[in-house]
Amino acid sequence: MRNHRKIISFDLDGTLVSAQYGDMVWNHGIPVEYAKKYSMGFEDARKTVIGEYKTLGDGDLLWYDIGYWLKRFNLDVSPEELLKRYEDYILPAQDAKEVLGRLKERYTLIVASNAARIFVEKELAYTGLAPYFNRIISATSDYGMVKKGEDFYRRLCLEMDAQAGDFIHIGDHPVFDFMAPSSLGIEAYLFKSHDPFFSIYHTEKIDGKTISSLGELEVLL
Repeated sequence: MRNHRKIISFDLDGTLVSAQYGDMVWNHGIPVEYAKKYSMGFEDARKTVIGEYKTLGDGDLLWYDIGYWLKRFNLDVSPEELLKRYEDYILPAQDAKEVLGRLKERYTLIVASNAARIFVEKELAYTGLAPYFNRIISATSDYGMVKKGEDFYRRLCLEMDAQAGDFIHIGDHPVFDFMAPSSLGIEAYLFKSHDPFFSIYHTEKIDGKTISSLGELEVLL
């Protein structure tokens, strides 16, 4: 039997939580460890590490696996230790708890993120947002998908025993959080924070479908 309460799915990084955390772990934390391991300056280490990332590219599932990279670089730090080191950069969206608390009374809330589950669980636990969600889904860890395209949203509907019309999705990526779900008939909103450092995607607004805060979403719904 389908759940008759509408489902709101949220992207995580750049929507519920600042994207700065992931950037610090991948593009600062790992280069710092690489520089120590191989007695290099930070900038040289950073260039080397980013160059290695590009040898796989974001179309490969391993690109999202921090454990893989730490082993590949032979670095003496665990994924958990590295994620904890930069946790002060995990910054929730303004009024996140208050708005999610009210939305949870009317909707089924889930997280639908492209990030690996180890990042998703860390960010939700650190911000205290985890209890607001019925389900947490990582495209890469749970579905083996590298992007949230149409196939991701079809599978999401099946998993939630819901139809496209039962869903509302919010995220900051113009293709994977807006165009892909919209093409299936999912009501989608593009999240574009007033803080230019909150999201890594700086796209133009889409009239009537762009929101700058979770409070604005609540008013629209």
